[in-house]
Amino acid sequence: MKKITIFCLFFFAHVAASEVKNFLIFGARGWIGQKIVGIITQQGHNAICAQSRLENRQDIINEIEKTKPHYIINSAGITGTPNVDWCETHKAETLRTNVIGTLNLADICYMYNIHLTNISTGCIYEYDEKHPLGSGIGFTEEEAPNFDASFYSKTKIKLEELLLEYPNVLNLRVKMPLSTELNKGFIGKIIHYKKIINVPNSLCVLDDLLPCAVDMTLREIKGNYNFVNPGAMSHSEILDLYKKYLAPDHTYESFSFEEQNKVITTRRSNAELSASKLLKLYPDVPHIKDSIINIFQKIKNNQLF
Repeated sequence: MKKITIFCLFFFAHVAASEVKNFLIFGARGWIGQKIVGIITQQGHNAICAQSRLENRQDIINEIEKTKPHYIINSAGITGTPNVDWCETHKAETLRTNVIGTLNLADICYMYNIHLTNISTGCIYEYDEKHPLGSGIGFTEEEAPNFDASFYSKTKIKLEELLLEYPNVLNLRVKMPLSTELNKGFIGKIIHYKKIINVPNSLCVLDDLLPCAVDMTLREIKGNYNFVNPGAMSHSEILDLYKKYLAPDHTYESFSFEEQNKVITTRRSNAELSASKLLKLYPDVPHIKDSIINIFQKIKNNQLF
Protein backbone atom coordinates (compact mmCIF):
# COMPACT_ATOMS: atom_id res chain seq x y z
CA MET A 1 0.00 0.00 0.00
CA LYS A 2 2.83 2.37 0.91
CA LYS A 3 4.59 1.70 -2.43
CA ILE A 4 1.36 2.42 -4.34
CA THR A 5 0.88 5.70 -2.46
CA ILE A 6 4.45 6.79 -3.22
CA PHE A 7 3.98 5.88 -6.89
CA CYS A 8 0.72 7.83 -7.08
CA LEU A 9 2.32 10.87 -5.49
CA PHE A 10 5.20 10.68 -7.97
CA PHE A 11 2.81 10.22 -10.89
CA PHE A 12 0.60 13.17 -10.01
CA ALA A 13 3.64 15.34 -9.26
CA HIS A 14 5.01 14.49 -12.71
CA VAL A 15 1.69 15.26 -14.37
CA ALA A 16 1.40 18.56 -12.50
CA ALA A 17 4.94 19.54 -13.46
CA SER A 18 4.21 18.83 -17.13
CA GLU A 19 1.01 20.88 -17.28
CA VAL A 20 0.96 23.70 -19.79
CA LYS A 21 1.33 27.03 -18.00
CA ASN A 22 0.36 30.53 -19.09
CA PHE A 23 3.08 33.18 -18.87
CA LEU A 24 2.19 36.85 -19.27
CA ILE A 25 5.29 38.69 -20.50
CA PHE A 26 5.79 42.44 -20.15
CA GLY A 27 8.43 43.87 -22.45
CA ALA A 28 7.92 40.92 -24.81
CA ARG A 29 8.87 42.99 -27.85
CA GLY A 30 12.30 43.84 -26.45
CA TRP A 31 15.47 41.85 -27.08
CA ILE A 32 15.43 39.94 -23.78
CA GLY A 33 11.64 39.66 -23.81
CA GLN A 34 11.64 38.05 -27.25
CA LYS A 35 14.17 35.48 -26.08
CA ILE A 36 12.10 34.66 -23.01
CA VAL A 37 9.01 34.20 -25.17
CA GLY A 38 10.98 31.82 -27.40
CA ILE A 39 12.17 29.68 -24.47
CA ILE A 40 8.68 29.45 -22.97
CA THR A 41 7.19 28.46 -26.32
CA GLN A 42 9.90 25.85 -26.96
CA GLN A 43 9.07 24.26 -23.61
CA GLY A 44 5.45 23.85 -24.65
CA HIS A 45 3.97 26.58 -22.46
CA ASN A 46 1.89 29.58 -23.53
CA ALA A 47 3.72 32.90 -23.79
CA ILE A 48 1.27 35.81 -23.83
CA CYS A 49 2.70 39.17 -24.85
CA ALA A 50 1.25 41.82 -22.55
CA GLN A 51 -0.57 44.66 -24.26
CA SER A 52 -1.01 46.82 -21.16
CA ARG A 53 1.61 49.28 -19.95
CA LEU A 54 3.20 49.05 -16.53
CA GLU A 55 1.87 52.41 -15.33
CA ASN A 56 -1.75 51.68 -16.32
CA ARG A 57 -3.09 49.78 -13.33
CA GLN A 58 -6.61 49.02 -14.50
CA ASP A 59 -5.38 47.85 -17.91
CA ILE A 60 -3.05 45.37 -16.21
CA ILE A 61 -5.87 44.10 -14.00
CA ASN A 62 -8.13 43.69 -17.02
CA GLU A 63 -5.44 41.79 -18.91
CA ILE A 64 -4.73 39.46 -15.98
CA GLU A 65 -8.41 38.67 -15.59
CA LYS A 66 -8.68 38.00 -19.31
CA THR A 67 -5.54 35.89 -19.81
CA LYS A 68 -5.44 34.19 -16.36
CA PRO A 69 -1.65 33.76 -16.22
CA HIS A 70 0.02 31.31 -13.86
CA TYR A 71 3.17 33.45 -13.91
CA ILE A 72 4.21 36.94 -14.97
CA ILE A 73 7.66 37.94 -16.20
CA ASN A 74 8.62 41.59 -16.55
CA SER A 75 11.48 42.49 -18.86
CA ALA A 76 10.15 45.99 -19.58
CA GLY A 77 12.21 48.95 -18.48
CA ILE A 78 13.88 52.10 -19.68
CA THR A 79 17.64 52.08 -20.23
CA GLY A 80 17.69 55.09 -22.54
CA THR A 81 18.53 55.66 -26.18
CA PRO A 82 21.32 55.36 -27.22
CA ASN A 83 22.45 54.76 -23.62
CA VAL A 84 21.68 55.54 -19.97
CA ASP A 85 22.73 59.19 -20.41
CA TRP A 86 19.22 59.68 -21.84
CA CYS A 87 17.75 59.04 -18.39
CA GLU A 88 19.56 62.09 -16.99
CA THR A 89 17.34 64.39 -19.05
CA HIS A 90 14.19 62.23 -18.98
CA LYS A 91 13.81 61.59 -15.27
CA ALA A 92 10.03 61.57 -15.12
CA GLU A 93 9.73 59.01 -17.92
CA THR A 94 12.42 56.85 -16.32
CA LEU A 95 10.73 56.95 -12.92
CA ARG A 96 7.33 56.21 -14.40
CA THR A 97 8.47 52.89 -15.86
CA ASN A 98 11.46 51.78 -13.80
CA VAL A 99 9.96 52.51 -10.38
CA ILE A 100 6.26 53.39 -10.36
CA GLY A 101 5.27 51.02 -13.17
CA THR A 102 7.23 48.03 -11.91
CA LEU A 103 5.95 48.47 -8.34
CA ASN A 104 2.45 48.79 -9.75
CA LEU A 105 2.83 45.43 -11.49
CA ALA A 106 4.30 43.77 -8.39
CA ASP A 107 1.43 45.04 -6.26
CA ILE A 108 -1.19 43.71 -8.67
CA CYS A 109 0.58 40.35 -8.84
CA TYR A 110 0.53 40.24 -5.04
CA MET A 111 -3.21 40.98 -5.02
CA TYR A 112 -3.83 38.10 -7.44
CA ASN A 113 -1.32 35.75 -5.77
CA ILE A 114 0.78 35.49 -8.95
CA HIS A 115 4.53 34.92 -8.94
CA LEU A 116 6.44 37.79 -10.62
CA THR A 117 9.90 37.48 -12.12
CA ASN A 118 11.44 40.90 -12.65
CA ILE A 119 14.42 41.33 -14.97
CA SER A 120 16.46 44.12 -13.42
CA THR A 121 20.08 45.28 -13.42
CA GLY A 122 23.33 44.63 -11.60
CA CYS A 123 24.67 48.07 -12.55
CA ILE A 124 24.31 49.32 -8.98
CA TYR A 125 27.84 48.60 -7.72
CA GLU A 126 31.35 49.85 -8.33
CA TYR A 127 34.72 48.56 -7.14
CA ASP A 128 35.70 49.68 -3.63
CA GLU A 129 38.20 48.84 -0.89
CA LYS A 130 36.42 45.62 0.05
CA HIS A 131 35.99 44.64 -3.60
CA PRO A 132 39.17 45.80 -5.38
CA LEU A 133 39.35 45.78 -9.16
CA GLY A 134 40.75 42.46 -10.37
CA SER A 135 40.50 40.78 -6.96
CA GLY A 136 37.77 38.33 -7.93
CA ILE A 137 35.77 39.37 -4.86
CA GLY A 138 32.26 39.94 -6.14
CA PHE A 139 29.42 41.85 -4.53
CA THR A 140 26.81 39.54 -3.04
CA GLU A 141 23.06 40.04 -2.96
CA GLU A 142 23.28 40.86 0.74
CA GLU A 143 25.58 43.84 0.22
CA ALA A 144 24.02 47.27 -0.18
CA PRO A 145 24.45 48.91 -3.61
CA ASN A 146 27.15 51.57 -3.66
CA PHE A 147 26.74 53.11 -7.13
CA ASP A 148 24.07 55.73 -7.79
CA ALA A 149 26.10 58.13 -9.93
CA SER A 150 23.67 57.69 -12.83
CA PHE A 151 19.95 58.41 -12.55
CA TYR A 152 19.23 55.04 -14.17
CA SER A 153 21.13 53.19 -11.44
CA LYS A 154 19.54 55.35 -8.76
CA THR A 155 16.04 54.36 -9.92
CA LYS A 156 16.97 50.68 -9.91
CA ILE A 157 18.32 50.89 -6.35
CA LYS A 158 15.13 52.57 -5.13
CA LEU A 159 13.01 50.04 -7.00
CA GLU A 160 14.86 47.01 -5.64
CA GLU A 161 14.61 48.23 -2.06
CA LEU A 162 10.82 48.42 -2.29
CA LEU A 163 10.19 45.58 -4.74
CA LEU A 164 11.74 42.95 -2.50
CA GLU A 165 9.23 43.76 0.24
CA TYR A 166 6.72 41.82 -1.87
CA PRO A 167 6.90 38.09 -0.98
CA ASN A 168 5.89 36.94 -4.46
CA VAL A 169 8.81 38.51 -6.39
CA LEU A 170 11.97 37.09 -7.95
CA ASN A 171 14.39 39.87 -8.90
CA LEU A 172 17.14 38.98 -11.38
CA ARG A 173 20.08 41.38 -11.66
CA VAL A 174 21.34 41.26 -15.25
CA LYS A 175 24.64 43.00 -16.05
CA MET A 176 26.03 43.69 -19.51
CA PRO A 177 23.92 41.08 -21.39
CA LEU A 178 25.23 39.43 -24.55
CA SER A 179 24.43 36.54 -26.86
CA THR A 180 25.26 35.11 -30.27
CA GLU A 181 23.52 38.13 -31.80
CA LEU A 182 26.47 40.46 -32.22
CA ASN A 183 24.30 43.30 -33.47
CA LYS A 184 22.82 43.56 -29.96
CA GLY A 185 23.98 43.60 -26.38
CA PHE A 186 27.35 44.35 -24.84
CA ILE A 187 29.63 42.88 -27.50
CA GLY A 188 27.49 44.44 -30.20
CA LYS A 189 28.29 47.81 -28.64
CA ILE A 190 31.99 47.55 -27.91
CA ILE A 191 33.00 46.19 -31.33
CA HIS A 192 31.91 49.55 -32.73
CA TYR A 193 33.76 51.65 -30.15
CA LYS A 194 37.05 53.15 -31.28
CA LYS A 195 38.18 53.42 -27.65
CA ILE A 196 37.27 51.23 -24.68
CA ILE A 197 37.74 51.15 -20.92
CA ASN A 198 39.90 48.19 -20.02
CA VAL A 199 38.23 47.08 -16.77
CA PRO A 200 36.82 43.66 -15.76
CA ASN A 201 33.07 43.37 -15.27
CA SER A 202 30.48 40.70 -14.66
CA LEU A 203 28.43 39.80 -17.71
CA CYS A 204 25.24 37.88 -18.42
CA VAL A 205 25.26 35.43 -21.34
CA LEU A 206 21.58 35.20 -22.20
CA ASP A 207 21.95 31.83 -23.92
CA ASP A 208 23.15 30.37 -20.60
CA LEU A 209 20.92 32.18 -18.14
CA LEU A 210 17.49 32.93 -19.61
CA PRO A 211 16.48 29.24 -19.51
CA CYS A 212 17.31 29.44 -15.79
CA ALA A 213 15.00 32.46 -15.46
CA VAL A 214 12.08 30.48 -16.89
CA ASP A 215 12.90 27.49 -14.68
CA MET A 216 13.13 29.70 -11.57
CA THR A 217 9.73 31.11 -12.45
CA LEU A 218 8.19 27.66 -12.81
CA ARG A 219 9.70 26.71 -9.45
CA GLU A 220 8.39 29.98 -7.98
CA ILE A 221 11.75 30.89 -6.53
CA LYS A 222 11.72 34.30 -4.87
CA GLY A 223 14.21 36.89 -3.67
CA ASN A 224 17.23 38.64 -5.14
CA TYR A 225 19.78 37.00 -7.47
CA ASN A 226 22.85 38.29 -9.28
CA PHE A 227 22.00 36.98 -12.74
CA VAL A 228 25.49 36.76 -14.22
CA ASN A 229 27.98 34.12 -15.30
CA PRO A 230 30.71 33.42 -12.75
CA GLY A 231 33.90 35.43 -13.19
CA ALA A 232 34.60 38.75 -14.84
CA MET A 233 36.25 39.91 -18.06
CA SER A 234 37.64 43.18 -19.30
CA HIS A 235 36.59 44.84 -22.52
CA SER A 236 40.01 44.17 -24.07
CA GLU A 237 39.95 40.47 -23.13
CA ILE A 238 36.63 40.12 -24.93
CA LEU A 239 37.79 42.03 -27.99
CA ASP A 240 40.98 39.97 -28.16
CA LEU A 241 38.86 36.82 -28.30
CA TYR A 242 36.66 38.50 -30.91
CA LYS A 243 39.76 39.12 -33.01
CA LYS A 244 41.03 35.57 -32.50
CA TYR A 245 37.85 33.82 -33.56
CA LEU A 246 36.00 36.21 -35.84
CA ALA A 247 37.72 39.41 -36.92
CA PRO A 248 41.54 39.29 -36.95
CA ASP A 249 41.75 42.76 -38.51
CA HIS A 250 39.68 44.42 -35.77
CA THR A 251 41.46 47.26 -33.99
CA TYR A 252 40.72 49.22 -30.83
CA GLU A 253 42.35 51.58 -28.36
CA SER A 254 42.06 51.85 -24.60
CA PHE A 255 41.46 55.07 -22.72
CA SER A 256 41.35 56.11 -19.08
CA PHE A 257 38.34 56.76 -16.86
CA GLU A 258 39.17 60.47 -17.03
CA GLU A 259 39.10 60.40 -20.83
CA GLN A 260 35.85 58.43 -20.85
CA ASN A 261 34.16 60.84 -18.47
CA LYS A 262 34.76 63.65 -20.96
CA VAL A 263 32.55 61.98 -23.58
CA ILE A 264 29.70 60.69 -21.38
CA THR A 265 27.19 62.54 -19.26
CA THR A 266 27.43 60.32 -16.20
CA ARG A 267 29.80 57.69 -14.81
CA ARG A 268 29.26 54.00 -15.49
CA SER A 269 29.03 51.09 -13.09
CA ASN A 270 32.08 48.80 -13.15
CA ALA A 271 32.09 45.83 -10.77
CA GLU A 272 32.16 42.08 -10.37
CA LEU A 273 29.08 40.46 -8.89
CA SER A 274 29.19 37.17 -7.03
CA ALA A 275 27.35 34.34 -8.81
CA SER A 276 27.62 32.00 -5.80
CA LYS A 277 23.93 32.14 -4.90
CA LEU A 278 22.84 31.37 -8.45
CA LEU A 279 25.39 28.55 -8.78
CA LYS A 280 23.82 26.76 -5.82
CA LEU A 281 20.74 26.31 -7.99
CA TYR A 282 22.50 25.93 -11.35
CA PRO A 283 26.08 24.70 -10.80
CA ASP A 284 26.62 24.09 -14.53
CA VAL A 285 26.44 27.77 -15.54
CA PRO A 286 29.79 28.22 -17.32
CA HIS A 287 32.52 30.72 -16.46
CA ILE A 288 32.18 33.89 -18.49
CA LYS A 289 35.37 33.33 -20.51
CA ASP A 290 34.37 29.78 -21.47
CA SER A 291 30.92 30.98 -22.46
CA ILE A 292 32.18 33.83 -24.63
CA ILE A 293 34.63 31.52 -26.40
CA ASN A 294 31.73 29.13 -27.00
CA ILE A 295 29.64 31.97 -28.46
CA PHE A 296 32.39 33.03 -30.87
CA GLN A 297 32.97 29.42 -31.93
CA LYS A 298 29.25 28.94 -32.59
CA ILE A 299 29.11 32.10 -34.67
CA LYS A 300 32.16 31.04 -36.66
CA ASN A 301 31.03 27.45 -37.19
CA ASN A 302 27.49 28.42 -38.17
CA GLN A 303 28.69 31.34 -40.30
CA LEU A 304 26.46 33.75 -38.38
CA PHE A 305 29.09 36.44 -38.66
